[in-house]
Amino acid sequence: MPKLKTHKGAAKRFKKTGTGKIVRNHAFARHILTSKTRSRKRKLTQAVVADAADQPKLREMLPY
Repeated sequence: MPKLKTHKGAAKRFKKTGTGKIVRNHAFARHILTSKTRSRKRKLTQAVVADAADQPKLREMLPY
């Protein structure tokens, strides 16, 4: 069986936890931050587990 290649675009955007779940970062945290509340900006910095519906496809993209 040949080795599986990592999807490099996905590798830059997602990472695996110790238990194998895929984690992502929030969007909308780069610019135009003055109109966003402090609590909203703080929540945007935290990583969150990717949606369960996307987990199988993301696991294919990030085999290692």
